[in-house]
Amino acid sequence: MLFLLAAYAAVAVAIPWWQPRLGRAVWAVAALVPLATVAWAGTRAARVLDGGEYRETLAWAPSLGLTVDLRLDPLSLLMLWVVAGVGALVLLYCRYYVERDAARQAALLLAFAGAMTGLVLADNVFVLYVFWELTTVASFLLIAGRGEEENERRAARQALLVTVAGGLVMLLGLVLLGWTAGTYRISAILADPPRGGAVSAAAVLVLIGAFAKSAQMPLHGWLPAAMVAPTPVSAYLHAAAMVKAGVYLVARLAPALAEVAPWRPMVLAVGLTTMVLAAWRALRATDLKLLLAYGTISELGLLVTLLGAGTRTAALAGAVMLLAHAAFKSALFLSVGILDHRAGTRDIRELSGVGRRMPVLFAVTALAAASMAGIPPLVGYLGKEAYFEAFLYGDARLDGHRQLTVVLVIGSALTVAYAARFVQGAFGGPPEGAARRAERPEAGFVAPVAVLAGAGLALGVGYAGTAALAAAYADAYPPGPHGPYELSLWHGFTPVLGLSALTLALGGLVHLGRRSLPVTALLPDAQRAFDRTVAAADRLALTVTRHTQVGSLPLYLVVLLTTVVVVPGAALAAGAPPLGSPLPWWSPVEPFLAVVVLTAAAAVVGTRHRLTGILLTGAVGYGVAGMFLVRGAPDLALTQFLVETMTLVVVVLVLRRMPARFSPGRTMTRVRLVRAAAAGAVGVLVTCFALVASAARAAPAISSGYAHRMEEAGAENIVNAIVVDFRALDTLGEISVLLVAAVGTVSLIRVGGRGDARTPGGGPGGPSPTAHWDEPVRTWLPGAPERPGGERSVLLEVATCLLFPSILVLSLFLLFSGHYGPGGGFAGGLVAGQALVLRYLVGGRADLGAAVRVPASVVTGSGMLLAAAVGTFPLLLGGVPLESTVVTLHPPVVGTVKFATSLFFDVGVYLLVVGVVLELLSAVGVSLGQDMAEADEAEATAEDEEQGGPR
Repeated sequence: MLFLLAAYAAVAVAIPWWQPRLGRAVWAVAALVPLATVAWAGTRAARVLDGGEYRETLAWAPSLGLTVDLRLDPLSLLMLWVVAGVGALVLLYCRYYVERDAARQAALLLAFAGAMTGLVLADNVFVLYVFWELTTVASFLLIAGRGEEENERRAARQALLVTVAGGLVMLLGLVLLGWTAGTYRISAILADPPRGGAVSAAAVLVLIGAFAKSAQMPLHGWLPAAMVAPTPVSAYLHAAAMVKAGVYLVARLAPALAEVAPWRPMVLAVGLTTMVLAAWRALRATDLKLLLAYGTISELGLLVTLLGAGTRTAALAGAVMLLAHAAFKSALFLSVGILDHRAGTRDIRELSGVGRRMPVLFAVTALAAASMAGIPPLVGYLGKEAYFEAFLYGDARLDGHRQLTVVLVIGSALTVAYAARFVQGAFGGPPEGAARRAERPEAGFVAPVAVLAGAGLALGVGYAGTAALAAAYADAYPPGPHGPYELSLWHGFTPVLGLSALTLALGGLVHLGRRSLPVTALLPDAQRAFDRTVAAADRLALTVTRHTQVGSLPLYLVVLLTTVVVVPGAALAAGAPPLGSPLPWWSPVEPFLAVVVLTAAAAVVGTRHRLTGILLTGAVGYGVAGMFLVRGAPDLALTQFLVETMTLVVVVLVLRRMPARFSPGRTMTRVRLVRAAAAGAVGVLVTCFALVASAARAAPAISSGYAHRMEEAGAENIVNAIVVDFRALDTLGEISVLLVAAVGTVSLIRVGGRGDARTPGGGPGGPSPTAHWDEPVRTWLPGAPERPGGERSVLLEVATCLLFPSILVLSLFLLFSGHYGPGGGFAGGLVAGQALVLRYLVGGRADLGAAVRVPASVVTGSGMLLAAAVGTFPLLLGGVPLESTVVTLHPPVVGTVKFATSLFFDVGVYLLVVGVVLELLSAVGVSLGQDMAEADEAEATAEDEEQGGPR
């Protein structure tokens, strides 16, 4: 199962590179993966249908409970065949339908198929949620396309908002359910269902998420809007697969939650209401896809009702109808795609007589529509007989089952009516207009429709196989009061047969008299309601931001800091243990360092120059680094020194574009006192928290456990061993955050575009300032001419030529010695970054480019990729992620070489840090000779303001 998911991901990623070489054959290649899934599931079907199951577990971080649990049982087997079987046919269909952007469409469809496969195999609520949202993301991208059309963007945004909001509600319910059950494994929850008030709340939350995903009223508006997507997307996502995710969740949890008080009333009320009203709405649709969309909503309501009712016969009917719906609705959507593709329209009013022009398509489409209407001997008829049986002879748990049967008859009759409307509207009548212009489709174009329509016939005629698959899931429920129901095409002349015939007769009458029915008058406009809700949310956001986002950074900081002080501070004051008698200091050097830090921090408040403030802030950081060194933490001290130095350099580069002095203050004394009080309160809170945390320690420090396992890591420096071995997952997350932050920072800096490279004194090539005694006559660095001659120094250029390789060697030394002494990938990367900064400051951008001939993004990406690859490589050898091994080699010349494989993880950290530095330099790196006229103008403006001029 894990291999299948990996295959979907790998092929989806590779398709954009294959498509230019394969052309239209790329669709056949993409279809191989779901076809392999169908075959794989077939080899395991016998055991699963006999009551067995297959399990696989990937232990990502077992100590944190992070495991990927997969399970193949009867329900997931049924869904797997639906998802993979329909997916393969849709991909083959796309060979004839998709005319542009094939690589993107194929990759996204295959990625969606992989996400649905993971969803139906998931046996962990968190894994299920991850795949649940992956299907949402894929749906958004497939609906929006390239974002060229406003209606596509709007529909994709609506689908995303509704389904993601429902998914978040569902996640809360799943977490609550797992917490109550004491396990987040779905199979364990089903084996021992929890009970209580929390479970009732969880059931409601889970159902809301399922209703949103499966377009149940009133959350259905996104599905008709999504019909702007290409027809293969509608056939696969919005008929066969994605919309059934909510149905699948209901079916999965119903055996455990059907007896919980809110479950059955919600399922029956929402499902049956949706079935009737959506079918009613389909009768007036003139767009064939819109008609099928409302028909899909109606049938999803039926599936939710059957699979959530909590009885064996209803579950059996639901499983059969799930198979039937996937076959006939996908076939009908694909047939609409052929009509649209060949006739140029899918409007019923323009398609008269297409049946005579395309007889084969008409025949297979009529077969699929007959299954939708429930005509024997098709599988739709089997399902209809079963659900009438389930409710007509329902057990005591289905209150008012006879009234519910009446609703089912009404909904089924309306289904027959819109099925007849679809066939007549698409293919009936004499050939006119679009029908005469329509070209007959190729056999390969019609073949997927024929296979799906034929599957409805095969599943009906071969009802024994259908019964085996459906009953394997339904047997999770106890048999009904009249014994277990068996699928059959003929049960004799029974009331159920009479109801089936009645629905056909009523449906025909409704179809014939539909023009006189007030179809839309009874239904609220879901699209209008959604638009009004979004507009109201926008107005609320504007009102809130108008009063809270006032554009004052000091105000924002005061609010944030005050919140930090009040909320955690109140809890700390209420429950703080006694502090004991902490030592004032451990070393006589500490008071001196404390005075330096406090003095520098106080001086920052009073300075008026930006550069002075930055230098004083750096002095605070250096003082803290000295404190680390005194306390015996050289690794922390080294990292702090390097980070402070890099921060100073980058901030100073940014300051070149800002006035030299802070904006003159007209702030009232009262406001200054408020800010000072907030800052002082934060300092007191942090001090108290540190003291309380130190005094509250009861268990032994975790570092003792790390110290006992140093030999396993092959390390002598416990800090580096923690970073790249014991807590490597934390480090991977931290460098990911660093990468994202760097990308975001660079993007923000580049919003306004790069400045032009100009020299002081005018435009490019302007006069140079007065020459200095050490101005070099020749070029020592490739980019040195970028700076005006008066700002160049032969001493700096020559020193840089000598120091640059030495600093790089030092950085490599810190990298490779980090496992045995102070250093590591982060420290080494910062040192290498200092070397690059030196080349940039002295030689400019051109010299930096000569020193590093690889794009910064390549360096950053390579580091992240290497760290991730090293973390996942142990999986291929049967280990756990981020596992490290000590390797000992005996080269003939060098001698014995011993190292830990986590060294390569550290190399990835090193490369990423270097890449981030390069990214920042490239972002702030306009020419060092940039015209400072703007800065001078800003400085003059600041002075005017200080003297009372206009602000």
